[in-house]
Amino acid sequence: MRIGITCYPTHGGSGVVASELALGLAERGHEIHIVSYAIPFRLSAYHENVFIHEVEVASYPLFKYPPYALSLATKLVDVVLEYELEVIHAHYAVPHAASAYLAKQIVGPHRLKTVTTLHGTDITLVGADISFYRVVQFAIENSDGVTAVSNYLRQRTIDEFHISREMRVIHNFIDTERYTPENKECRRQHFAPNGEKILMHASNFRPVKRVGDVVRIFDRVRHEIPSKLLLVGEGPERLFVQQLVKELKLVEDVVFLGELDNLEEILNCADLVVLPSEQESFGLTALEAHACSVPVIAAAVGGLPEVVVDGETGFLLPVGDIHEMSKKALSLLTDLELDRTFRKCARKRALEAFDSKRIIPQYETLYEDILGE
Repeated sequence: MRIGITCYPTHGGSGVVASELALGLAERGHEIHIVSYAIPFRLSAYHENVFIHEVEVASYPLFKYPPYALSLATKLVDVVLEYELEVIHAHYAVPHAASAYLAKQIVGPHRLKTVTTLHGTDITLVGADISFYRVVQFAIENSDGVTAVSNYLRQRTIDEFHISREMRVIHNFIDTERYTPENKECRRQHFAPNGEKILMHASNFRPVKRVGDVVRIFDRVRHEIPSKLLLVGEGPERLFVQQLVKELKLVEDVVFLGELDNLEEILNCADLVVLPSEQESFGLTALEAHACSVPVIAAAVGGLPEVVVDGETGFLLPVGDIHEMSKKALSLLTDLELDRTFRKCARKRALEAFDSKRIIPQYETLYEDILGE
């Protein structure tokens, strides 16, 4: 098949999944065309069967804001016509699904099919904004195929947008050959020279991620056992978190690593990943941790219970329950047998439920189904 994929090129989950899907489909012999305003970081190197098309956004004095959605639709039309694409797969409802719909109308509905994958904040945050609500609803209703990355997100989309059409749940996935405990790139002694335990958190540092809770949990753990905290990511809460680290006198034990392209290299240093978010539509970081045999302490919200098995691969607790999260963290960090069991179960969970070889064929089936209609 000849498939176009449009996505954000940033470090967020939707861009990561779209890029990995492109690579997986290309390896299976499909011709993939990525359309975005920049090269997705996972696709910076050459890959056979993957072609990149950058959207150029013209800036005119007439426009207060450059009309990216229209520029994207125009570029999609150009790519569809030049390469005879059969499907455009839009990751994220706004503006990608809306632009894909417009492109389809321009080239002719009989010549092109569109698929929309909902990733989370396009529904829970952007889509909930009244200024985008009807566009998101329209884009979902008028896509030839729609998927959600978790059962939670599918149900929330139905409830908030009153969707009656079919939506398939196709979970996010992981390359378990790359995300593996056998990856030894990380030099653990660099972060924990005296054998300290290593806790880790990775996110975009938005308030919803509750990175302050991560620091407070670590503070309690550190008072009981020697430990270090690795914080991966950037975002609006970083300055607040840095100040909190100073106030709690944790500067010597907390390392800010910024955004990283290859999280798997650092995950293999971690003993535990902490994700106390108050909202997660899936929890890709939890899956990445599990693939590297790392247990997860997380809030029991959104799609996280579909990834983390409470009491087997990690612990799920109420949002904001720093006390219990700290206790559970300490139990995993001090009980070697419990830690060994959880690590084994975490890796098994990733292999059996979320391996890319199991998930990518589900997208192929969806494409085939809509092309056959």
